Amino acid sequence: MKRNTHSKEFKLQVVKEAIETGNTAAVARRYEIAANMLHRWTKEYEAGKFGEASLNAVEAFESKALA
Repeated sequence: MKRNTHSKEFKLQVVKEAIETGNTAAVARRYEIAANMLHRWTKEYEAGKFGEASLNAVEAFESKALA
C-alpha cells in the first residue's frame, strides 16, 4: 500500500474544517483519510507543530462531494 504525503496547506484546511464542524469522523471520510490521522493533525496543530499558521489565513480548498 502506498503511503500518502499531504502538504501543510492541505492539513491546515482539513483541521480547520474539523474544528469548525466539530465532527472529525465526517471530515475524515470526506477527504478519504483515517479519522485517527485527522485527530493527530488536530493535536499537532494545537501543540504548535505547524508553526505560526492561523486557520483564518488558510484558503479554502475545493472539497470533495459526499457520496
